[in-house]
Amino acid sequence: MLVSILPLAGLGGLLGLLLGVASRVLHVERSNVAVEIEELLPGTQCGQCGNPSCGAAAEACAVGELPPTFCPPGGRAVAEAIANKLGVALDASALCDEGPKLAEINEDLCIGCTRCYKVCPTDAIAGAAKQLHVVFADACTACGKCEDVCPTECIQLVPVTPTLQTWAWSEPTL
Repeated sequence: MLVSILPLAGLGGLLGLLLGVASRVLHVERSNVAVEIEELLPGTQCGQCGNPSCGAAAEACAVGELPPTFCPPGGRAVAEAIANKLGVALDASALCDEGPKLAEINEDLCIGCTRCYKVCPTDAIAGAAKQLHVVFADACTACGKCEDVCPTECIQLVPVTPTLQTWAWSEPTL
């Protein structure tokens, strides 16, 4: 039994050592501004900005390739925070803040094709082949990828209905 355990333990230790050395040798320095912008983002990795991750989008924004309004899930608050961080003026006309939305599945039309949850970047959709699918509201970022791939068009992005926990009094108008 030791004949089989010792080589595997040795191999595991050697590979761990190689990974540790590689992480130090191949380390890429990131700018502090990009790290701070990434901390402001929601971190859902949804790809709505056209970048594969929030880290890549933050890097692009830090060097000026993306405007502060690049993150649709973040909305106006994140755009204002990024503009303040970069010290640039915020072009509010580029924002289309329609309020929070969620994907909703019409159960009568769902055929259980599994295309929607395969493309969901936040794993907000659960289901199995030829079975009904469901959307987890806490994880959904309303990116619309599931809506685009649904062959029966049973998925729609609908505004979030206020509940006692999410309702907020609007500011009075003068």
